[in-house]
Amino acid sequence: MTMNQFNYRLAIWLSMIFSHHDLMAAPPAYPPRRAHTHYRDSAFMQPVSIQYGVEGLPPAGSLGLSQLACDRNQVVQVFSSAGLLIPSGGRFLHPGRLVPYRAYAPLLDRPLKCLGLYRSQFVYADDRVLLSNAWAGKLYTPHSLAEAKLFCGGEDFDFLVSDGISCRYLRDSTLLWEGRALDSLKAMVFDHTLNCFWLLGSRGISRYRRGDPAPRLVYEKQGLTCFALSGDERQLAVGTHEGYFRLDTKTLLPLGDFSRRLPCPDITVIREIGTDWWFGTMSGVFRISPAGEVSYYASRRWLPSDSVIDMTEGPDHSVYVLTRRGLAAILFRAMTLEEKALYYEYQVRSRHIRLGLNASLYHLKNGDPDTGSLVDSDNDGLWTSMYLGAEVFRYAATRSREALENCRESLDALERLYTLNSLKGFPSRSMERRGYAVSDTREWQHASHPQWDWKSTTSSDEAIGHMFAFGVIAELIDEPSIRGKAISLMDALMQHIVDNDLYMIDWNGKPTLWGKWNPAYVNARPKNVGDRKINSSNIISMLQTAYHFTGREIYRKKAVELLNKYGYLENLMRPMKEIGYAADSADLLSRQLSEGWNHSDDEMYFLGYWGLYRYAFSDTLKNKYRWAILDHWQAERPEKEAAWNLFTAITGPGDFDLEASVWYLKKYPLDLVDWKVSNSHRKDIDFLPPNFRGQTISEVLPPDELPVNRHNSNRFDLDGGDEKGGSEYSAGDIWLLPYWMGRYLRVISAGAGRVPAQLPDLLLP
Repeated sequence: MTMNQFNYRLAIWLSMIFSHHDLMAAPPAYPPRRAHTHYRDSAFMQPVSIQYGVEGLPPAGSLGLSQLACDRNQVVQVFSSAGLLIPSGGRFLHPGRLVPYRAYAPLLDRPLKCLGLYRSQFVYADDRVLLSNAWAGKLYTPHSLAEAKLFCGGEDFDFLVSDGISCRYLRDSTLLWEGRALDSLKAMVFDHTLNCFWLLGSRGISRYRRGDPAPRLVYEKQGLTCFALSGDERQLAVGTHEGYFRLDTKTLLPLGDFSRRLPCPDITVIREIGTDWWFGTMSGVFRISPAGEVSYYASRRWLPSDSVIDMTEGPDHSVYVLTRRGLAAILFRAMTLEEKALYYEYQVRSRHIRLGLNASLYHLKNGDPDTGSLVDSDNDGLWTSMYLGAEVFRYAATRSREALENCRESLDALERLYTLNSLKGFPSRSMERRGYAVSDTREWQHASHPQWDWKSTTSSDEAIGHMFAFGVIAELIDEPSIRGKAISLMDALMQHIVDNDLYMIDWNGKPTLWGKWNPAYVNARPKNVGDRKINSSNIISMLQTAYHFTGREIYRKKAVELLNKYGYLENLMRPMKEIGYAADSADLLSRQLSEGWNHSDDEMYFLGYWGLYRYAFSDTLKNKYRWAILDHWQAERPEKEAAWNLFTAITGPGDFDLEASVWYLKKYPLDLVDWKVSNSHRKDIDFLPPNFRGQTISEVLPPDELPVNRHNSNRFDLDGGDEKGGSEYSAGDIWLLPYWMGRYLRVISAGAGRVPAQLPDLLLP
């Protein structure tokens, strides 16, 4: 812990001791502010996957995919038990197919045995000869191995061919050597520097040079699975079931054992592609950069199957991965954050707007967004508020008329949540045409309009989300009709809550389950139970927001009463380190509420911090709130959550983890289909004992290696999702909110030197 961190935490502790004496007094000292950091948006490499399945190919269910190659013409071919295959169709989120290769008729009736490359041209082996369509078809070398399964080209059109045991070394039609391998061969590679063939077998690694009477075993080790020669031909990278190691090609001395700290150590194929090393495994693919950074690509987000058979470099530094169930092309496209935002804006507007609400897409067939349906959700109002906030920040940062119209449409949708029911100032959870709602039917009520229903039991999540959206509209939108509507709605909601003794009262005259901010409820929770802190923080934020924009004294009076008379300032400033499990003697509800860290509460806190900090009644209170926000943020820092970091940035700290925020924004996958993702098997992560925080490992994984989740989920959840890819999340609340907030706060710039005029072709429908 640094001295600044120690002083900061000491200040928090001391303030809590003395806060009950004078809750409106000046706050303790904070770490000194530093100048805001700033990210200049420049292009980075965004990975996406395009996949090709094997549906319709014989033999059904057991197609033997075995080899993969890409020639200098950027043609990709796959060898299988059904013959040569090529990828057809396919674009991002819309898989293509592997189809039989039919372009060159003389190959079609040959009993081909294997496929390979020589000088970046396709070469084939059948049961009698090696042949190629390159070099004017002059390569036609008999080998007489009926079951040839691998070959390797040497210095000058000389080839070593094997069926696994028997070997033939040939040039043109001349047999230079024949014999037997020392054991069953799995792979061959030619070393131009040492002018030799390296042979991988079940007993180890052999070497063969022209003129040798037989291959010589030079490195003995059981259980080797694959190998690759480095581009400078100085190293052999050798895979095993328990990791990989490297050998110096001249001395055959080990250069390092890499059996640990790998996502999956069961290596099936190794390739050096560009400056990176790529490893196929029985559980996906990972790559290691020259700096040692590991990137892991697994699950249907990236691959048709996690069981990897072969890999090759493809066009434009792409990587093609052959798996048991098909082929994947992992492509890397230069993209700025602004261009990524452009794609996500398209994703939201084209697929995720239902009645103006920001909705998820469900009932996808095999992850295809074109097959999905928009359905209602308990949190339609919350997700829409967060998307609406994103578009407000977009408008404030860019003056985009499109963003303004998006704001208008979503605000109209939120307004209708208030007007469909007959309860004054009470927002519905959701709305739908009668008979079409899919969520819990017990919570749906008929509207007075015969064609519509509305969903009841509205939660505090919706209330704080609405107030956040209304506040940023009122502050940042200069269109009178939009701004006026937002202020009118915030006034109606808060008047309902104040009139009903700080409860949200449903159609049945009773408070909703979670819409409770009354001191009798809030202070009934023990001090270390999170609900006491979150409800205090949220209601003060909402009352301050309403007072700031309506000027109605009732809201200020109620907030001051809660802060001073009922201890809400003490509640909301309680350090996060004190929040934990309720004692066994506590009431049942308090024990249930404190079974673990509540990440939905994190979402509610930070949405509320906008109004808590920016619309504080005084500078004294603002400084106290800043202290509480920074304390919470310190607890959240391990998640590297861009939204929480950027909400924290409004308080003006020099360090709010902007670098981690940009990392989050860059690493979030473009594919937001809820594919099943698993990481708990990985060997490169450090697991922690069970804890209240729910932090499973010491360092959070990148977003593109985790299940897709909203901000109310634990980013340390390693596994999750749906095997069939049945839903797609909206980027509106997940990604666009933190990005456009960063743009509005001017800590993220517009795309440097690039004009995002249109989507890249591979992202177009």
